[in-house]
Amino acid sequence: MISFKEQWNLEMALDVLKNKSVDSKTWSDAAKWILLYGPPDLQHIMEQASSIGMKSCFPQLEPECYTESGDPCYDIEKITEALGVTKQEALQKMGEMEFELGIQHLYDVSETENIQ
Repeated sequence: MISFKEQWNLEMALDVLKNKSVDSKTWSDAAKWILLYGPPDLQHIMEQASSIGMKSCFPQLEPECYTESGDPCYDIEKITEALGVTKQEALQKMGEMEFELGIQHLYDVSETENIQ
């Protein structure tokens, strides 16, 4: 099985993002690939856009704390409430993403810190 990283390259991902008729799943995968594996300057732009989108769509969600690298962490209960899913569904999806991408999404409070 080909890994997610190997399924895309930068040219392909950018072509998908520019395409106005592509389905939402493909568009989302292309955006995710750039966020994870694209050049740092594009990753930064995508992170900013993601943050703006998060604040626009879910204004009630605020980071509770941050990872050592500065990534925001949210309370799972507040996420489930905002998305209208159960805690079990949210944790299962996050676990699947961790397995698929090899990137940690779930953190224990002891692994985070408050940035004031």
